[in-house]
Amino acid sequence: MLEIEDLFVSYGAIQALSGVSLSIGEGNIVTLIGANGAGKTTLLRTISGLLRPGSGRIAFEGREITGRAAEDVVRLGISHAPEGRQNFAALTVRDNLLIGAYPVYRRHGKAGVQADQERVFTLFPILRQRQRQMAGTLSGGEQQMLAIGRVLMARPRLVLLDEPSMGLAPLVVREILKQIRRLPEAGTTVLLVEQNARSALAIADRGYVIETGRVVLAGSADELKRDPRVQAAYLGRASRAR
Repeated sequence: MLEIEDLFVSYGAIQALSGVSLSIGEGNIVTLIGANGAGKTTLLRTISGLLRPGSGRIAFEGREITGRAAEDVVRLGISHAPEGRQNFAALTVRDNLLIGAYPVYRRHGKAGVQADQERVFTLFPILRQRQRQMAGTLSGGEQQMLAIGRVLMARPRLVLLDEPSMGLAPLVVREILKQIRRLPEAGTTVLLVEQNARSALAIADRGYVIETGRVVLAGSADELKRDPRVQAAYLGRASRAR
């Protein structure tokens, strides 16, 4: 579904990504693991059109999208839930969801938007109860559910999720990750950046480890969980001396 080849991205003189290549199969959950500043968010922002790469190639479903504007990327079927949620605090939960539906309204009409809203309410029932409440008054977990729900309203085939568990209580994190695991059942592929590597690998099919802007490891989630380097650096287990 998504192919990235030899991607370079910089912020002025600072090289953020250096030759990143990866692929995502349709119906999979793929996670990016790495320390803060490794380049994970930069990669998501480049895929979604918020940053322009210096060189390299991004292809989605066989179509090159390198350097396309963010609004074009959404229309093609990729939606991005950024780090920090970034909901419209002064609008209601329902209005936030309707804003997310803007790219597809002309094609699917009011009935289609209502069906999409119902899907979001089924995933996150608390949003149905809070739909007339201002988004800025929600709890952190509810705001994250709303951020995910808003991007799903655009009917993406690929969704980019950046740190959905950040700052949330463990019980809330488990519920959100449980619902993310269900997204492929409805035809939505997931690229997940998650600070909790153990939780991310528990729901992912495949993963990539990024360090200082480069992919240094790749494999199935089970392979990465067994890798002593991943265990030592990200899972809190000391690797055995060889």
